Amino acid sequence: MELLANLGLGIETALSPVNVLYCFVGVLLGTLVGVLPGIGPTATIAMLLPITFSFAPVTALIMLAGIYYGAQYGGSTTAILINLPGESSSAVTAIDGYQMARKGQAGPALATAALGSFFAGTVATFILALAAPPLARAALNFGAPEYFSLIVLGLIASIALAHGSILKALAMIVLGLLLGMVGQDIYTGTPRFTFGFFELYSGLNFVSVAVGIFGVAEILRNLEDEQTREVMVKRVSNLWLTRQQFRRIAAPVVRGTALGSVLGVLPGGGHVLSSFASYSMEKKLSRNPQEFGKGAIEGVAGPESANNAAAQTSFIPMLTLGIPAHPVMALMIGAFIIQGITPGPNVIKDEPALFWGIIVSMWVGNLMLVLLNLPLIGLWVKLLTVPYRVLFPAIIVFASLGCYAIAGNNFDVYAIAVFGVIGYALVKLGCEPAPLLLGFVLGPLLEEHLRRAMIISRGDPMIFVERPISATLLGLAVVAIVISVLPSVRKKRDEVFVEED
Repeated sequence: MELLANLGLGIETALSPVNVLYCFVGVLLGTLVGVLPGIGPTATIAMLLPITFSFAPVTALIMLAGIYYGAQYGGSTTAILINLPGESSSAVTAIDGYQMARKGQAGPALATAALGSFFAGTVATFILALAAPPLARAALNFGAPEYFSLIVLGLIASIALAHGSILKALAMIVLGLLLGMVGQDIYTGTPRFTFGFFELYSGLNFVSVAVGIFGVAEILRNLEDEQTREVMVKRVSNLWLTRQQFRRIAAPVVRGTALGSVLGVLPGGGHVLSSFASYSMEKKLSRNPQEFGKGAIEGVAGPESANNAAAQTSFIPMLTLGIPAHPVMALMIGAFIIQGITPGPNVIKDEPALFWGIIVSMWVGNLMLVLLNLPLIGLWVKLLTVPYRVLFPAIIVFASLGCYAIAGNNFDVYAIAVFGVIGYALVKLGCEPAPLLLGFVLGPLLEEHLRRAMIISRGDPMIFVERPISATLLGLAVVAIVISVLPSVRKKRDEVFVEED
């Protein structure tokens, strides 16, 4: 009964006219940035964070969430039509989706992606509604040692699941932690790493760091290697499936949904990992594995369902524990903080309308995406012909104005430029910037809980292993790092992510 009452509150909140409007805006923008290669949800949310400052908290978060899961939908469009994934998790969709388009089956491929995504999003939203409250209640029993160990586990897992060099991912985490320490000491007020700049006393601006590392750096990278995009299909027809095609996609959609729902909560790249894992599973289970890579509809259904389910369940650790599963969730935590809300287990008790409103809005947004995507295919096809050099100046101006508007501080705009160059340099050096942002967001929390635990124990570090939950979490972190460096695991890990590169 309590769950029904909470869902009723969520429905009332999500279906208010202003929230429905911004949910629509979010999923529309998300689809757009998913369709246009080279932008992506991380950069888009980073650049839109400033304008959400003037919104009501629930409205802002509903819109930002819509951008994220909308991009999962939109990314499949470019993957299918031009063999160029608009979103990293859609990379595997391109393998068979593009081959279907070349055979004149672009319509069924797009319909499969939309319907599979809607089913997965619906199921994952219910899982979120069921799993979040008990997890939040359990988290209320966590003390400083448990939170410290949980953050350590999250950071280690993000390193293990990041594609590329584990050593470089570790370096990015450490750099992020150091950037998070800029400003005044949380207990003594002593300035640290400020280099005489008074503007840094309150720490680096989260929006500046995010926009620079992801937005500006991504723009620079795309300008360096802009591709001429040739749309395979000028007009898409037959946007529905035959009875036989429905039968073929039914099991892959269910399996992909289950797999994505589980992997989505993992720190790092659960939505990317789930799509590749789903493709691998479907290929092994198929009676006709030779069709994969040549236009197998199961190769579209499974991965698209998996990455959309993962996109929804990745909200579970963020909403209940205040721990981001990946960079987009780190940005969502930034949005919470901008709105004056501390993310974590208390949100469900202190802000029930916000918590349940976000959950119900996910289902509303998924329904909007199905109704939007298929009729607007023609528009997305036309947008794919817009040169990137026309888009990037407007994107940079918009991001800079938004960041300046938060505090009216010129320093924040200069910081965007500095971190844009840093982000571009990191990309050129083969370093993944996502762990850096996770370290930057979690660094202050890690320090706070470490020092609080040391105060409680009077300086005895054994408090972290004497408390069962804390010891278990640290043990899992050790296991994760040991497994990730095993040669066989590293080889398999590289095989999983090779398509993304």
